[in-house]
This record gives sequence, C-alpha cells and structure tokens, in this order.
Amino acid sequence: MSDTIIQVSNLSKIYKVYDKPIDRLKESLNLGRKSYHKDFNALTDVSFDVHRGEIYGIMGQNGSGKSTLLKIITGVLSASSGKIAINGKISALLELGAGFNFEYTGIQNIYLNGAMLGFTKEEIANKVDSIIEFADIGDFVNQPVKTYSSGMFARLAFAVAINVDPDILIVDEALSVGDFFFQAKCYKKFEEFKSKGKTILFVSHDMSSILKYCDRVLLLNHGKTISEGSADHILNIYKKLLVNQYKDEAIEETKLQEQLLDNDDDLFCKNRLTINPFVLDYGSKEAEIIDFAIKDKTGMVTNSILKSEQFEIYMKIKFNKKILAPIFAFTIKDIKGTELMGTNTLLENKTIENINDNEIIEISFKQEMNLQGSTYLLSLGCTGYSGNEFVVYHRLYDVCNITVVSQKNTIGYYDCNSDIEIKRMIQ
Repeated sequence: MSDTIIQVSNLSKIYKVYDKPIDRLKESLNLGRKSYHKDFNALTDVSFDVHRGEIYGIMGQNGSGKSTLLKIITGVLSASSGKIAINGKISALLELGAGFNFEYTGIQNIYLNGAMLGFTKEEIANKVDSIIEFADIGDFVNQPVKTYSSGMFARLAFAVAINVDPDILIVDEALSVGDFFFQAKCYKKFEEFKSKGKTILFVSHDMSSILKYCDRVLLLNHGKTISEGSADHILNIYKKLLVNQYKDEAIEETKLQEQLLDNDDDLFCKNRLTINPFVLDYGSKEAEIIDFAIKDKTGMVTNSILKSEQFEIYMKIKFNKKILAPIFAFTIKDIKGTELMGTNTLLENKTIENINDNEIIEISFKQEMNLQGSTYLLSLGCTGYSGNEFVVYHRLYDVCNITVVSQKNTIGYYDCNSDIEIKRMIQ
C-alpha cells in the first residue's frame, strides 16, 4: 500500500473576474473575439504530498488560496490545471452550512450527509448513536437545524464528519465557533483518529494548534507555495509574513513591500505590528512614545511569541522638555482587562535621574514568556512625578495584541513551570 494518500501536482486555479455582470454576457456572445475579463490566479503551480497517518497543516493569510485548495481536493471546485490523486474516502468540514439543509432536523441531516458521503441508510443507522453522543446537543437533534446556535451547529457538523469513519478528515477553521470544552474533545478525537492510521488535513490560523498537532505544514501566500516543512519552521516564516518582513523575489507584492522599506514610515518598528485602531492614547506629551515593538528571541518584530521563550518589549521616547526621573512601564492584560503581568523602571530600580529637552531614550524590557497560549493586550507608558504630583506624560492603553503560541497550557493564566518527580514504591 502506498504511503501517499493525497498527491497534489502543479495545481492551478484561475478565476475570470468581470468589472460588470453584463461583461460576462458580452464575452459569451462575441465568439471569443474580445476579452472582457481579467484573470485572477487563486492558486499557481501548487504541489505537495500528504502521507497516510499524519496531520498535515495548511497555513496562510486570508486570500492565500487555502479554501480554494480544499474545495478542489474535495471536488467542490475543478482545477484550471494540474492533477490530484486521492487514495481514500474523504470527510470534510469546510464551512458551517456546507451539506446541511437548514429546514431538516439534526437527525435528518445526519442521514443526508451520510448519503452524500456514499453510505447506505442502514450504514448510517449504525453510526447515528455515536454521532448523537459526540455532538451532545440533547433534544435539539430532533429540531430543525435553522434553530441551532453556531456552537450547536459546529458540534453536529464535526460529529458527523468524524464518526463516518473516513480515511481522510479535512477541517477548515470550523472548530473556532465551538466552546472550549468541545474544542478539547475534538482535538482528543484528532489523536484517536491519527492513532488508527487515518489522515487529517488541518487548515487553521491558530498557531498553537498547528504547532501542537501538525507533523508537517504547507505555507501559502497569494496562491503560491512559500515553504513546506516542520511546524516550528513554518511558523517562523508565517510570523514574518504577518508583519511584512518575509522576502521572496517570486512574489510581486512582496517585492513592493521591500521597496516600501525605503520610506521613512517603514523605519518605525511599530509599523510592522498589528495596531489596535481603538488604542487609548493620552497624556501631557511632555515626553512622547514615538516608537515601540514586541521582539522575539531572534530580535524580529512580531505580535506572536512562543511560550517559554525570551522576548522583548521595546520603546523609544522623545522628551519635549527636561524631566526628572521619568518612569517607563508596560503591562499585559487579557481581553477582559485583567492585568496579568508587567513592570516599570521604578519597581526594577532602573531609574534615570535627568533627561534633557529633545533627548531620545530607548528602553528594552527583556523577560521569559510564561503566559498560557492565548491573545493578550499590551499597554505602554511613560510617567513620573512633578514634586509630589503624579504625571502621565504619555500612555498607550491596549496599543496592540500579543499572541502567545503554546504546545502546552496548564491551569490558569500563568505557567509555573513545575518540575514533576514521580517515585513508584516497591510493594
């Protein structure tokens, strides 16, 4: 038996894009003498193999061609050129609503989906109990799907996809709407599925999940293959793509991004981050934070940090008047606003007594990232005292996000890095 269960060779997909709906009709009636469309290359010459029994990840920013690729693999779309060979039965969870009739009940949709996958009514009847048990939506399974919440719908859709015993399971971001406990249940099922020698094609923006579960990962950008390899290797490249720091001469838009680096605005580290459009920016501006960054252990500016690795919070402050003993600070909060960690130069006994007018100060806070895998908010500040009065010179509240990428989360917000020792006593 071949080890390759999916083989994609030189796959391309070109869409015809028309400026106006009437242009499509004009082109169809003029017998090919004049073209009214522009070609859009959704995929260009993509090739990869997926091995039996592995979890294969596909990553890329929005518009990179991930969904188009999966729809071609599952037969929803046809390719413009290239070949696909599938050596097994596929069950796909591409998007909520695909393959479901919203007027039917949950039970009726189980049979409908089973029929679409090629099962007889008797074969689906033998799987119904396990599907209902996994979905765990109670009596709603007998109600029309149109009455379901998005979470209930995700439960039923995944339960059907995972319990019809496919050789290949394809999941495209569909689990993001489920609650935490159901997601944990699904990921446990992934492990069981893989242990049986089955294959999972997993598309996600969740870097922690990709890092934890995927054996190999394909990275797409603007329909082209950037790289294929181990999860940690691909994540390092993906983080650069997110902040426009990846350079690949084969991509025209990336070339343009490289040219833009000559502009003064792109010399600022903060322009490489995803900034909160609702940031709270206030203070007297007698001192002003003119630049800032989050940097990983390699010094790359990024919004994503690997758990347990060193990272840096960087600020550049311009002083518009002479200030005595300013205080520089950062805090990291969860999305509910709870402060989880942070410090300042006063607490750390790293004060500067006098800073003159027009002087620029750079400061770096370096530490280990021990927060759990999640997304947090970063706040920055420059404050101090004028006599006995506390003064805020400049604060940037919730200026940007920090995403912690983790293969292992413990209980709570913070990992205390326990060193566990187990001894078995002889009876």
